[in-house]
Order: sequence, then structure tokens, then C-alpha cells
Amino acid sequence: MIRMDNVLKQYDNFRLECSMQVPVGQVTGLIGRNGAGKSTAFKAILGLIHTDGGTVEVFGKDVAELTQADREKIGVVLSDSGLCSWFTIRDFIPVLDTMYADFSREIFMAECERLELPLKKKIKDFSTGMKRKLQILVALSHDAKLLILDEPTAGLDVVARDELLGLLREYAENGDRSIVISSHISSDLEGICDDVYMIDNGKIVLHEDTDVLLNEYGLLKVTDAQYEKLDKSYLLETKKESFGYSCLTNQRQFYQDNYSSVVIEKGSIDEVITMLAKRRLGGKVDE
Repeated sequence: MIRMDNVLKQYDNFRLECSMQVPVGQVTGLIGRNGAGKSTAFKAILGLIHTDGGTVEVFGKDVAELTQADREKIGVVLSDSGLCSWFTIRDFIPVLDTMYADFSREIFMAECERLELPLKKKIKDFSTGMKRKLQILVALSHDAKLLILDEPTAGLDVVARDELLGLLREYAENGDRSIVISSHISSDLEGICDDVYMIDNGKIVLHEDTDVLLNEYGLLKVTDAQYEKLDKSYLLETKKESFGYSCLTNQRQFYQDNYSSVVIEKGSIDEVITMLAKRRLGGKVDE
């Protein structure tokens, strides 16, 4: 569905160097701190910025060669995009009907009713959650085969997030659709994504299946004495702490089997981001 090979984009103080693939039927998460390059990667996928090298393919075509019909098969929610605030949903429906050949007025209005979105209220008076629900519905309204979602759950309460994630799960049940989604809320990605890429300082530093990350990664909490005796063959990153060391591993079972006295926590996306992005934050912290 998406293929990025050695994509380069140089700004004055930032450089993107990115390769990633999203197969048909896959939900892929893109994780990383603010400024890591997530939005730049999304804009490259959509052809919204000129790249300085590499190739970007969507639906097996160079992104520059996508037809209007191809682009109508992409649903997009970007963190810096919005809808005309002075429109009501009823005002917006004819616009969607004109823009997209496969827009279904009936389905769209039924979904608005299901999510309790008022048709006659100006969008500027919507809550943050209502605006985000509407953005997602617009992205889904024209039978898109690919969704590009940049922080779609940002600023939402637990109930609103759950509703939106439910919509995305329903969408993904059809096996010929794909989603690329970024979020600062790790539980959102852990509950919906098949795999995750981590980007830091413009570079992909990790690609892992979500099940592997959650089931095989772990965080060891060890004293200085325990650390000295530890087999470090399977440690990905190590961070000095007041109590000793925190150590990220992708072989949690090995340490559980061989170091019964060591505290080992189950892996999470948050821990991966914290540990793998630490060098940019604070430099070298290993022994």
C-alpha cells in the first residue's frame, strides 16, 4: 500500500531519512517524540512536500503520478488541518459530494447520527472531541482504501478516544484497507496496530510487530551489583538511574529464566520511546 525507500528531506535544522512499508490490510503505528519527523513523513507520503531523494510509492505508483481517482482513495487527518469552522455539517455535505465520487450521503449522515454530531450546529461551536470525530468520518466517508492519521486522538477524553478507535477497528476489519496512525497515547497504538515504526531525529530507529514488542520486550531494573553480573548480549539500551540501571531488552524471557532476582517489567511503547530516544535528550548514559 505504501513504500518509502531512503526518502530524504532537508530543512535548515532538520533532516528526514526514512524507509518504511505498509502492506495491504495492515494497521501501522508511527511513534516518536514531538519534532521527531512523523508529520514530515506523512506529508511526504501524501506528496505535500518536495523530497530531496529516495522514492515514495502509494498503491504501487510514485506519489507524483497518483491520479485524482487514486487520491480519492486516501483519507487524511493531519494534526495541523481542520474543517471550515463557519460551516454546519449540512453545509459541508454538498462539498463532500462534489469532491468524492464514492461519497455516500446516507452513510455519512447515519454515522453522524450514531456519533451524536449535530447537523445544524456550526463546526466552530463543536467540542474538540466532536471536531475530531467529524474529521475521522470525513476521512472514512468516501470508501478510502488508505487512512493517514496524524495524532487523531490528541486532546480527547477516554470515552471519545474509545469511540474513534472503535470506528477505526470497524474500518480495518475489511482486509483490503490499510491505516498509518501516529499517537502520543501508547495504549491507542497497542490496541489497534499490527506493527510500529519509531522515528527519532528524522530516522527510523525501530520497526517491530506490536505483539513482539508487548510480549518479548522488557525493562530490567537492576542495582549496580546486579548490572555487573548481567549478560548484556540482549540489551538494546541502558540508562543510569539512582538505584542502578534501567535496561531495555527484546529478550525478556531470557532474563526471566536466568535472573530470578532481577525486577523485569513488561515492555510498552512508552518505554521504547523513552529508552531509544534518550541519546538525543541526554547523550550517552551507558557505563
